[in-house]
Amino acid sequence: MLGLATKIFGSSNERALKNYHKQIAPINELEAKFEKMRDAELQAQTQEFKQRLENGEPLDNLAHEAFAVMREASKRVLGLRPYDVQLIGGLVLNDGKIAEMKTGEGKTLMSTLPVYLNALTGRGVHVVTVNDYLAARDAEWMGEIYNFMGISVGCITNDKNPYDRKAEYAADVTYGTNNEFGFDYLRDNMRFSLKEMAQRDHHFAIVDEVDSILIDEARTPLIISGPSDSNTELYTQVDKIIPSLVEDDYERDEKHKTIALTDEGTEHVEQLLTEHGLLEEGSNMYDIQNISLVHHVNQGLRAHQLFQAEKDYIVKDGKVILIDEFTGRMMDGRRLSEGLHQAIEAKENVDIQTENQTLASITFQNYFRIYDKLAGMTGTAMTEAAEFAEIYNLGVVSIPTHVPIARIDHDDKIYKNLAQKEDAIVQLIADCHEREQPVLVGTVSIEKSEQLSARLKKEKIKHNVLNARHHEQEAYIVGQAGRPGAVTIATNMAGRGTDIKLGGNAEMRIEEELGEDFDPITDKKAIEKIEKQIEADKQTVLEAGGLTEFANPTKSTLFRKSGERVDVDLRGIMNRGDMSTNYPLMPGDVVTVPERAF
Repeated sequence: MLGLATKIFGSSNERALKNYHKQIAPINELEAKFEKMRDAELQAQTQEFKQRLENGEPLDNLAHEAFAVMREASKRVLGLRPYDVQLIGGLVLNDGKIAEMKTGEGKTLMSTLPVYLNALTGRGVHVVTVNDYLAARDAEWMGEIYNFMGISVGCITNDKNPYDRKAEYAADVTYGTNNEFGFDYLRDNMRFSLKEMAQRDHHFAIVDEVDSILIDEARTPLIISGPSDSNTELYTQVDKIIPSLVEDDYERDEKHKTIALTDEGTEHVEQLLTEHGLLEEGSNMYDIQNISLVHHVNQGLRAHQLFQAEKDYIVKDGKVILIDEFTGRMMDGRRLSEGLHQAIEAKENVDIQTENQTLASITFQNYFRIYDKLAGMTGTAMTEAAEFAEIYNLGVVSIPTHVPIARIDHDDKIYKNLAQKEDAIVQLIADCHEREQPVLVGTVSIEKSEQLSARLKKEKIKHNVLNARHHEQEAYIVGQAGRPGAVTIATNMAGRGTDIKLGGNAEMRIEEELGEDFDPITDKKAIEKIEKQIEADKQTVLEAGGLTEFANPTKSTLFRKSGERVDVDLRGIMNRGDMSTNYPLMPGDVVTVPERAF
């Protein structure tokens, strides 16, 4: 019955799109009117809109005119005209929903439409991105349009001091990362007076990569800590006994990153602690005076068995720096709580910093629910639509692409073991490289990316590696990943925010070859030469088959075949299609795989 109703009335997404399509015509009809205006007349529309709001006119009544004005401003300032699908995306965001748009459809430009409209209220709009680079880039890039229309723009990055932050939040539009917005909220709640608080209203927020921030990282706690009295030497002393433990001494849960001593393990630990003079002869580790030892042993176990160098953290300049599991970036200044970071520092034999105590904490989920109106955009939201609706009361609208998708998504390839898969990856890369077809490879850890890099070096295949060690150059590396024969290995591609252009990124290449201070007039011939070369490179790449990309998952599982259980290593799967594919599987899971896969 439900299927029949869908055929007659269309799916809920089709019905939503139909309603939004009806609003496109009125916006397009206004284009001729605003095209005729001089710059000053167009800019005057902002003050006119504000006056109408002060007179009591509802904000949504201005939507069509405001969108038409911003489209005209975009054409004049950036030379970019938002397409109809971008107008639909803007309307979806203004309604407090999530716009699902494919990569490259122009979400950054699209967001300026609802941002401008809601900024007219004077209560501030927050645009949330996944890293400081994107926040600064978008604030500067889109800021040109806002400034043209008399809308002030601020940007919150990690290096801003408290006084600057207040000024940035006072702007009509403020760009920043989810971490910075959340931490500023916690800091404000620790202030002693309203004058010291940086943030003002939590009026309207648009979250980029919304599935990553509001679902994947939803329960991640933001914690502000202060120093506590602790014995750092004890971490080093306990760390010496951890390598002596055997597998029977503890039970480990990889999925939830927890570990616990068995009864045999407790006896073994007590014996080792006694031998090292940390526990009195005949006393129990769980006696009240020894309870701190239990804490240190548990954290030492977690540090050794659940946290891996080059995957969960890296050691740089004598410090243990965490790696964001969702983006593959270093999180300098972020520390694990409850002594776990100190236990890792002891394991890596670096200086152990004083343990901290929690002063304030909030999860992303709770923080973003504070806003009066919340919206989001991403390339993958439909799969989590039920969670968005239940947790945040956010609807999801999937918006079609401006032109039909040309990408070919291949089926997954499954190999019997890891060695066969790695050989196939290297062979595929070598084949593409020889034909000058650019390749993008996604890995799940720095360790995996550097292992693959070593294989490619052995085969003398020139390539770039993008991971937490080189995150400063990530924009340039990704931007040039579309050049003929380019091979790019990237750790966890989600949220990089830089478009890969076939043939290469002209702006970045011009800056690289001519310097950041190049003169468009003096260097005109050199610029034209570079642009001509990039256009020729683009044709070369297209003839070679375009950009090929594949993911490289590494978790193990069990597969079922013809009623039997067959052990197959999921590390043998290579995906040559959609980079958003993930494998949330753990050892012991059972999945049905087509017969042809074997």
